[in-house]
Amino acid sequence: MKRVQSLFAGALVATLALAVAGCGVNFYAGRPTDVKQIEDLKMELKRIQAQKDLEAEQLSEAKSLLERRLQGEIQDKQVKLEMAERGLVITFVAEVLYDSGKAVLLPQSQGALEKVSWVLNEKVSDRDVGVEGHTDNEPIKHSRWRSNWELSTARATSVIHFLVSQNVSPHRLTASGYGEYRPVASNNSKA
Repeated sequence: MKRVQSLFAGALVATLALAVAGCGVNFYAGRPTDVKQIEDLKMELKRIQAQKDLEAEQLSEAKSLLERRLQGEIQDKQVKLEMAERGLVITFVAEVLYDSGKAVLLPQSQGALEKVSWVLNEKVSDRDVGVEGHTDNEPIKHSRWRSNWELSTARATSVIHFLVSQNVSPHRLTASGYGEYRPVASNNSKA
């Protein structure tokens, strides 16, 4: 017991000597390099958040511009604009762009697509653009398309070709065909 008391007293004297000398002993929860790495990651996260905020602001401005430029089409319910998690989504009613079962753009659709092209080139020229083709769930019967997938992909590709003709860089464009499997609206009625 005396030995334990002696050791305790020695430790107490050593601790007091360190405290008087202005020295402290720290036992860190993490390594100092971890603390530096955490600070670096916090700074990177702030940078990424600022970039994301800027991108959201640019997309919001593009949406406002498109709302003005496509005002007639929106009022006629031919076009719908919305901000989604993936970005700004412009949805065209199929009958505006194509005849039923076809993938050739109707001449009257080109005016609206020209307005979209202008915004893509002037306001969001650094953004990638995905063009998604959709169809209803009516099986293909009397056309050259094997299925609605082929038709929806051909529709997306026809829009891409038009955008390229309007000087939208093809490097920014991607076409996807969803057929009837990702409808933009319910397939429960003809409307």
